[in-house]
Amino acid sequence: MKYDDFVKEVQTRARLNTLGEAVEATRATLEALGKCISQEEANHLMSELPKEIGVYLEDIGEPERFSLDDFFKYINQNERKSVGLAESVHHARSVISVLQDAVSKGEMNDIKSMLSEEFEPLFRAGSEDYMSMKDYKTKHR
Repeated sequence: MKYDDFVKEVQTRARLNTLGEAVEATRATLEALGKCISQEEANHLMSELPKEIGVYLEDIGEPERFSLDDFFKYINQNERKSVGLAESVHHARSVISVLQDAVSKGEMNDIKSMLSEEFEPLFRAGSEDYMSMKDYKTKHR
């Protein structure tokens, strides 16, 4: 998948107003994902992504253990446009959805294997698999 196609698809799935917002959602999500995987695995993922997107996975250091909630909070804190946590959850799910379409199934399985089982809903289609946006907002007030 080419860079422009990736970003446009994130914009569409996340229902964002601008391509810039889609780039920010992509950056924040991939930087968070990069914190959860090894540099070797990040390099493999980078090799299947457009260079402009792969840069978000460079020099990530040692993997950290994030809970899924911490993963979403990290994204929320790192999106440059101030959005609510539920919106960041939606953005992250959209980026991951596009990522799954952009890279090989084997690569996605390698990524998933580095994450705790708690992350499994992040990789399923449909927002209801994690929890509805309304439920997420209620849980995190």
